[in-house]
Formats: sequence, structure tokens, C-alpha cells
Amino acid sequence: MRQNGSLSRILHVLLHMDQHRDTLTSEQIGQMLGTNPTVVRRTMAGMREAGYVSSVKGHGGGWTLARPLSEMTLLDVYKALGAPELFALGLATDAPACLVEQAVNTALGRSLEEAERQLLAGFGQVKLSEIAADCEHRAARSKHRTCKVTHMA
Repeated sequence: MRQNGSLSRILHVLLHMDQHRDTLTSEQIGQMLGTNPTVVRRTMAGMREAGYVSSVKGHGGGWTLARPLSEMTLLDVYKALGAPELFALGLATDAPACLVEQAVNTALGRSLEEAERQLLAGFGQVKLSEIAADCEHRAARSKHRTCKVTHMA
């Protein structure tokens, strides 16, 4: 089962952007994530449209936060990414006339909808500033790792 790491990856980028303070190019972000700068631009464009990041073109340009982390929740970022599928589980559609498939899909569908509702409600309760504070707390306790953007120059 393939997992979609887009939410985790963009959260990683946003927290590093908060610490870095300067603009970060698509190339720098792509290098950090091990992906192509074009993929970064496409993903960041959705974040820009939602008002969470801004961009400057040309020499010295790049991406910056458009608002503080305290004004963004996991739900905000999830929606800005286009609300990717939350679960790998799905309903069978091989035999829509089959009464067993209908009953199974009804039961599973209700449970999946409830799980999604609860998960998204939880996302709405977590501010990115809380994640950043947790990172700083972890960095303070660790001798070897920090949350600072030292691997991007």
C-alpha cells in the first residue's frame, strides 16, 4: 500500500521556512526533500493560493511564509494541498448490484466517514506553532540534532 507523504513533507518545509527566515528557492527545498524543483513549485503554488506562503521571482527570489505558524493548522495545510486521500482503504465497486457488496460498502463507508470526520477535526486543533515548539523542545534535549536549517545553504 503506497502512502502519500505530501502533508508531512510540506509541514517539514513550512517549519524550516519559519526557522530560516530568508527566502528559500524551489531548488533548495527540492534538495532538502529529494525531489524536483518543479514538484516543489507546483506544491507551493497551492500553498500560495491559500495565503500561507508568498513567492518572489528572479534573482534573490524564492518562497517565504506569508503568515505566522500560529495562524495555520494541520487542517489548513491539508486543504491547501487539495485534501489528499486520508485512507488507503476503499470500497469495492466490482459488483454494484450485489447485495453483499452494498451492505459491506454501507458499513465500511459509514465507519470511514466517521474516522475522516474525527481526524479532520483533530487536524483543525493543531497549530503549526505547536509543532515548531515541540521541535525546539526536542532540540533543547538533544546534543546531536536540531531543527535548524543547517543542511540548506
